[in-house]
Amino acid sequence: MANVNIVILAGNLTADPELRYTPSGMAVAQLRLAVNNRYKDSKTNEWREEATFVDVDLFAKQAETAKQYLSKGRSVLIEGRLKLDQWEDKQTGAKRSKLKVVGLRMQFLGAPPSGGGARGGGEGRPSRPAQGQQAQAAAAQEPPPQDENLDIPEEEIPF
Repeated sequence: MANVNIVILAGNLTADPELRYTPSGMAVAQLRLAVNNRYKDSKTNEWREEATFVDVDLFAKQAETAKQYLSKGRSVLIEGRLKLDQWEDKQTGAKRSKLKVVGLRMQFLGAPPSGGGARGGGEGRPSRPAQGQQAQAAAAQEPPPQDENLDIPEEEIPF
């Protein structure tokens, strides 16, 4: 039987992306995404909303693009695969694990949040990226590299 490992998430960043580099120089960005689910409570007949928080890793050019253009609160669509990280807790010696998403494709959703600074447009208007920035954003939407290129040896990941 064939196996499928595909994840598509649309949500909002809960913090600015964290960008680091492996010893070989590959960029790795960590994103924390909040994905909301709205449902009707069968007991109270009221609408409720719950958030699921998902860790996403992006690599190479997409990682650098995420750091440059994304900030807390920004909506983004991520296509990727699930990965289970396992390690031993240094303090207790207990085995730990965490399910995360390895992002293969990223797409910005909506306008950037307004506000001052490099990311915002100020005065409540969304900023419009310069022509060079549009080309970089378009490059981030290119087809993802083959999955086997994204498997980085654990000793190269600095965090």
